Amino acid sequence: MRCVGILGGMGPEATVLLMRRVIDAVPARDDADHVPLLVDQNPQVPSRIARLIEGRGEDPGPVLADMARRLEAAGATALAMPCNTAHHFAPAIRSASSVPFLDMVALSVRRAAEAAPPSGRIGILASPAVRRTALFEPALAAAGLSAVYPSDEDALLAAIREIKSAGPTPTAIAAVRGASAELATAGAPLQLVACTEFSLLDAPGAAGARLLDTLDLLVEVIVAHASGDQAAR
Repeated sequence: MRCVGILGGMGPEATVLLMRRVIDAVPARDDADHVPLLVDQNPQVPSRIARLIEGRGEDPGPVLADMARRLEAAGATALAMPCNTAHHFAPAIRSASSVPFLDMVALSVRRAAEAAPPSGRIGILASPAVRRTALFEPALAAAGLSAVYPSDEDALLAAIREIKSAGPTPTAIAAVRGASAELATAGAPLQLVACTEFSLLDAPGAAGARLLDTLDLLVEVIVAHASGDQAAR
């Protein structure tokens, strides 16, 4: 088994959820069958919301680069980051490390392309920062797909903040389900759960929506890399 380094803490619960799902994804008969993980649980990474939405605060890029260097030095053979928004800073991570970066955005678009409706419209349930930085748009366009976002950015941002502070509350669940219903009505029933805080919610999709959780897709490629089943992408 090859060791995978996790740039974590964005947020802490989402990082723990990733670890739980990696454990659950392995048909282990003994401890040694599980994936070795090196986890940098760093909740002190500068706020992505402050930087990308509010236009203030420290650049997270250098902090993420330092984390990548530490994980590689400690023995990680690939890096993964369970935060979609932070993938805006992926170039800093790649430039700081010589090991593969398991890109959750690219992985998710590839899977969405396999299940996309004829319209090619893919719903995105994410932080407003994902929309404002057009994080998914280049990969979607290359696959002949287009992104559709919920109209009420404030409601989703409020849900993210509530999940971080109080957990998966009924209010947060209702906000995400409402956004999912809007996307389905807009002709985007296939939707990416593209915020790992939303991955903490129980059944965040509306009736008729088909969800692809980006965290689950990252789990798949982490297990594949660790077991040597496929090359890291």
